[in-house]
Parts: sequence; structure tokens; C-alpha cells
Amino acid sequence: MRLDLPADKRLVHTMTIPIRWGDMDAMGHVNNTIYFRYMETARLQWMGEWGMPANPQGQGPVIVNAFCNFFRQLEYPGEVIVHSYVGALGQRSFDMFHEMRRSDGGDTVYANGGATVVWVDFPAQRSLPLPEALRARLTAGA
Repeated sequence: MRLDLPADKRLVHTMTIPIRWGDMDAMGHVNNTIYFRYMETARLQWMGEWGMPANPQGQGPVIVNAFCNFFRQLEYPGEVIVHSYVGALGQRSFDMFHEMRRSDGGDTVYANGGATVVWVDFPAQRSLPLPEALRARLTAGA
């Protein structure tokens, strides 16, 4: 099954991640689980850059679903450029999407994926409305 990224999404962040030798599996390409790590790294850097990091003793983001479409194999050595987008916005959640390209691969998308992010109170183990600062950031698309 392939899940398509929506057309209605806003670019909010771009980062470059080096492909490490240890990211590869016995087949000689980046293991499928690492693509999820690349998306996580980009998402957390984006949120941390403007003061909304996960806080296990307080509040933060939790992923309630995630998907990845694999189009081409990534291999060491190289760098992955992750373009991150925000999609639909709810009261307690938002959708985030990512496209992964090689820095030397032009416009070729090697993989894409996304996740629904829910804002939670970790100690209480319950969802909360998105903080106003986060909501403002999401609606501004920055």
C-alpha cells in the first residue's frame, strides 16, 4: 500500500543528515527503520529550534501513526536532505510529512512519509490542546 502526501501542505523545515555506515543493513542499503529515524530527527530539530522540545516530565509531541513510502535505496556514503511539511491541523494534533532526497541526487525523492503528532501531558498520559505558541507556528507555516 502506498500513501500519498497531500497537496495541501506547507514546507516548514529542511535539514541535512549524514548517512552513517551503521545505517546500512546486510543488504548494503539503509535499513527501512532508519528512514523513520531521519523523519524523527528532522521533526524534533524543527520543534526544538523554536523552543518546543519534548519534555518527559511535562508536555510534548507523541506520534500516533507513521508511514513511509520507499522509492529508491539510500546507501552510504552520502547525505539525506529531509524536507518537512505541516498538513492538517486539529485541536490536539497536526499532520507532518517528510520528503527525503540525497544531497547529490537532484530532485529525486528516495522516500517520503509522515505522522500524526498529538500534544500530550506525559505525567497524566492524556492529550492536551495544542499550545498557542505551537498553533501560531503551525498556522503561520514557519
